[in-house]
Amino acid sequence: MQCPICHSDITYEDAPKWVCTQCFHEWIPTAEESNESTPLINAEIKDSNGVLLQNGDTVLLIKDLPVKGMLKALKAGLKVKNIRLSDGDHNITCKIDGFGVMALKSEFVRKV
Repeated sequence: MQCPICHSDITYEDAPKWVCTQCFHEWIPTAEESNESTPLINAEIKDSNGVLLQNGDTVLLIKDLPVKGMLKALKAGLKVKNIRLSDGDHNITCKIDGFGVMALKSEFVRKV
């Protein structure tokens, strides 16, 4: 199934939704047919200080985070712009210069 956002064919089914591996967009096929794109987040996601996070927020890392397969870690104080919230253990998806697309845990960030 093709992603309605980036039109990539590299998607997978995670019942009942579909997930794009290129832009991490999640959708339910019936919502796609009616041209509605709603995030599938069931719980409120809060940062390390308990502040509610939203899509598009800017956050700071509060701890050095090692990255598998990379020689250097993400350093505390790194500003990450335009985050996307998602379900799961790593509930923040973002793009970091020099590292690419990353998934972070909300407990290691604070809202700016």
